[in-house]
Amino acid sequence: MILDLARQGLSVSAIARRTGHDRKTIKKYLERGMQAPAYTPRPPAPSPLAPHHAWLRERVARFPDLSGSRLWRELRDQGFTGGYSTVTDFLRTTRPAGAPAPFERRFETPPGRQAQADFAFFRVRFEAEPGTERIVWLFSLVLGHSRMLWARFVAQQDLATVLRCHVAAFAALGGVPEQILYDRMKTAVLGEVDDRGIVYNDKLLALASHYGFTPKACRPYRAKTKGKVERPFRYVREDFFLARSFRDLDDLNAQFAQWLDQVANRRLHGTTGRIVAEHFTEERPSLKPLPAGPFNAVLRLERRISRDGMVSIGGNLYSVPDGTRRRPVEVQLTAAEVNILEEGRLIAAHPVLDGRGKRRIAEGHRSTPVPRAGAAPPPLAEAGVTPRSLAIYEAIGRRLANAEPAR
Repeated sequence: MILDLARQGLSVSAIARRTGHDRKTIKKYLERGMQAPAYTPRPPAPSPLAPHHAWLRERVARFPDLSGSRLWRELRDQGFTGGYSTVTDFLRTTRPAGAPAPFERRFETPPGRQAQADFAFFRVRFEAEPGTERIVWLFSLVLGHSRMLWARFVAQQDLATVLRCHVAAFAALGGVPEQILYDRMKTAVLGEVDDRGIVYNDKLLALASHYGFTPKACRPYRAKTKGKVERPFRYVREDFFLARSFRDLDDLNAQFAQWLDQVANRRLHGTTGRIVAEHFTEERPSLKPLPAGPFNAVLRLERRISRDGMVSIGGNLYSVPDGTRRRPVEVQLTAAEVNILEEGRLIAAHPVLDGRGKRRIAEGHRSTPVPRAGAAPPPLAEAGVTPRSLAIYEAIGRRLANAEPAR
């Protein structure tokens, strides 16, 4: 249009008034003629993530498995206002992508049908035990439909712990699924016999009968069949466990429970496309109701009483009353209680202690306090000796010196 108006004899000022452009712009295009304008990209705007690049590189170098969502939350605490994709785009250039994973076949279950349970181990150094590395186990139970996750860190994966974790999980979920899928964990599956098929632990069967679920063992060497419970282990490790410090096992579980409630079960699940907690609200009515009474199956053990009147059970020490003879006693262990019996008579009852290395002395079990090092001995009267006057001993001494027979 500018060139056509110029051919018609209009001046630069007239063309500028008619087109609404500046006179310098009109002169530029008249000098250029019919050459097409060349547009160049705008210079990139400064990224809001730029001040955090060094911190992100250092963080990823120390903990390469940290998830993008975890790093994004930490950056927001530092004042970052950008989006999640800004962080993940930068992470793609910072850490190399892994090998492409093979395609997987999704297996979905209807509401209330199935849960999956498993253990994973973690190495941790507690602040209360500096310089000591511990192995803790994460028991996890995931509902197959909504992916609702209940989990707890424990010091061991023995049968009593497995039963307690089931009871706590059912109470937290407010119901029981129709079946629970296990791998070949020894506390759940004893083995496989040709004529009987899979043999489950009797106590696990008692638990299943009490709560009304069916245990189901997955096929050996087919871990993918428990993907719903095994995939979250990596998520827990990367998004929660790494780059944190814990005072002890109780502190670890307290932080973990908060993360489950505020992060894991509030996230948009990548497979279902639903918020986990909201999805679970719809699945919960399909769970079986909890039984009216508690689960009281008993595990019977034999233990010896130590020199200081304690009995070791599951890595913890429980007291027996003063005066109990040091001989083998029977321990009846339930999901919530430790009962110690001597010749069939109950002599001590304790709540089960979580973790290891703990010590519990029940009220009334120690009638006489243990003396402190360097403390003065008790008075003679308390020791059972009757005090006498010194005059008696002086008279005996004079008689002995005079060789008088003592009367």
